[in-house]
Amino acid sequence: MKPSTKLATLALLATATLASPAIAALKEGSQAPDFTASAYLAGQPFTFRLADALKQGPVVVYFFPAAHTSGCNLEAHLFSVAIDKFKAQHATVIGVTAGNTDQLAAFSKETEHCSGKFPVAADPGAAIAKRYDALLPMRPGWSDRTSYVIAPSGKITHVYSNLSPNKHVQETLDAVKALEK
Repeated sequence: MKPSTKLATLALLATATLASPAIAALKEGSQAPDFTASAYLAGQPFTFRLADALKQGPVVVYFFPAAHTSGCNLEAHLFSVAIDKFKAQHATVIGVTAGNTDQLAAFSKETEHCSGKFPVAADPGAAIAKRYDALLPMRPGWSDRTSYVIAPSGKITHVYSNLSPNKHVQETLDAVKALEK
């Protein structure tokens, strides 16, 4: 194979891999792994406990690669714009990342990102992401872009994994609304 053909083939393969949804190992109907994490809401630190959040209603746990990166900035903004729709369904939204965790306090309060409307949690060493099989293959130690909807029972009711941030909010909101039916 010619070098230029080989390069074009590799580029096409890489593009297809990045554009296609990833396959999360945790399946709908599985018990969600419980976790506790250091988190920030509007720049203020607190401890997030999944078990406590589930007592209030469904929880959307969305993993994202890193604060202050283009796709993650957009995804956080989209969740902040839609947060009242989640709250209307008594759902909690939390973003979890293993990347740029030292920037989460600022990220949580900046109006172009979370706007102080929902918390983001630090996942040093991607320990939580590993338990949820939400690791970014091309950047070991960082979270993939995978969203889970967890019912108050602790069961995973919806999984959406795609590096594009564009559909995570709608996917998870539709899944939360389906829990009410």
